Amino acid sequence: MGARMGQRQTIGIGLLGLGTVGSEVYRLLQDTDALARAVGRPLAVKRVAVARADRPRPVPTHLLTTDGWQVVNDAEVDIVVELMGGLEPARGYMLQALEAGKSVVTANKAVLAAHGPELYAQVQSSGGHLLFEASVGGGIPLIKPISESLAAARLTAIAAILNGTTNFILTRMAHDGWSFEDALAEAQRRGFAEADPTNDVDGHDAAAKLAILTSVAFHCQITSDDVFREGVRSITPRDFAYAKELGYGIKLLAIARKHNGDVEARVHPSLVPLDHPLAQVPDEFNAVLVEGVNVGRVVFSGRGAGGTPTATAVIGDIITVAQDLVAGVPGRSPIGTPVPTRVRPIEDVAVPYYLSLQVVDRPGVFARVATVIGEEGVSIASIVQKSRTEIADAILVTHDAPGRAVQRVLARLRALDVVKAVTNVIRVQDSL
Repeated sequence: MGARMGQRQTIGIGLLGLGTVGSEVYRLLQDTDALARAVGRPLAVKRVAVARADRPRPVPTHLLTTDGWQVVNDAEVDIVVELMGGLEPARGYMLQALEAGKSVVTANKAVLAAHGPELYAQVQSSGGHLLFEASVGGGIPLIKPISESLAAARLTAIAAILNGTTNFILTRMAHDGWSFEDALAEAQRRGFAEADPTNDVDGHDAAAKLAILTSVAFHCQITSDDVFREGVRSITPRDFAYAKELGYGIKLLAIARKHNGDVEARVHPSLVPLDHPLAQVPDEFNAVLVEGVNVGRVVFSGRGAGGTPTATAVIGDIITVAQDLVAGVPGRSPIGTPVPTRVRPIEDVAVPYYLSLQVVDRPGVFARVATVIGEEGVSIASIVQKSRTEIADAILVTHDAPGRAVQRVLARLRALDVVKAVTNVIRVQDSL
C-alpha cells in the first residue's frame, strides 16, 4: 500500500454508510485544507455506499452507490470507512478490503467483538491497517491511549461504565427513587434508550465493548461470547437504599483482569463504594478506569455516544492511517501480536457478594442462615436486619467468595423453610 501511495498524490476515502455518524464523518472530511496539513497529502472521498438511493444526500450523486462492493473494490479507495453497523455485510466488506491490502477504519463494535480475531489475523497477513477508536466510548479517546500511550504500563485490570443508557437509568433510580420501569421510560423519552432496550439493559452493548477493550489492553483475542453478562432489570429502589446504608452505589460495570495468563471478563451490576471514581459517574456519561503495574490508576471519562463526537474519533483514525500510508508504515491494528489466553470461568472468579433475603422474623433464623453460608466456605462480612412485621429483610455482604460456592449457598438458602425469598444477588466491587 505504501508503494502504491507513492504513485498517487491524493489518498482516497470510501464510506460505507451515511447515517448519523457517517454524515458527520463526510461533513468533517470536507475540511480538506486542515486534513491535508495534518497528513501531508490531500484526502478525498471517492465513493459512498448508502442503503437507499432515493433520499436527499449532502453528497454529489456521482459518488453514491447502493452496492458496498463498489466502494471496497474501487481502485481509487485506499481507506474503507465502515459506518453501517451490524454483522453482515459489514464483516465481509472489511475482510475483503483487508485482503486486498487496503486499510479499514470502523466504529462497528458488533463485528469487532464477534469476529475480531478473524480481522486481526487478516491484518497480520495482508498488511492493511485496522483502526477502531470510535467502537468504544464514542468520542472518548480510549483505544489509542491504551494501545500506544500506555503500551509500557503493563495493564492488569479494567473497570468501566460502558453503556450510557443503563447508567442514566441507575442514576435516576439512585437519586430519585424511581423504579427500573419508570427510569427506562424516561431514558426512552429522552432518546437514550431504544424502543427495544435489550441490547443496553441486558448488558450486550457493554459486553461487546469490554471484549474490544480487553483485547487491546491485554493483547489477547477476547470475543463477546467470552464475556460473562448480567443485566440490570432485577435492581430495585430497595437495593439502592440498602446499598447506600452500607456505603455503596450500584453501577453496571464492565470488568476485566489478568491472572497469571488467564483473563476474566464480566459485565454485571456491582455495588461500588460511594467514594470510588466510578460511583460518581452520572447519567449518560461513560468512564473507563485502567490499572497498570507501571502507571497505577488512569481514568478516562465523557459522553460515550453522539454523532459528532463519534465522527471525530473516526476522523482521528483516518488521519492516523493516512499518515502511515504517506510514510510507508506497514499495516497494523491496536491489538498488535495477540498472545494465547484462557478465559477464567465466572464460577472461579472470587468477589464479595451482596445478598438480599426475606426471612421469617423469629429467633434463631439468622443462626440457621449463617450456618448454611459457613458450611459452604463463605464468610459474612456484615449483616443488616430490617424487620417488617412477620417478615424481615436480611442484607448480607460476604467476603471474597468464588461464584460456584455462592451458587451452592443460594440453592441451600432457597430450600430453607425460614427463607421466603432471595430477592437479589449483586457482586461487590471493593478493589480497583
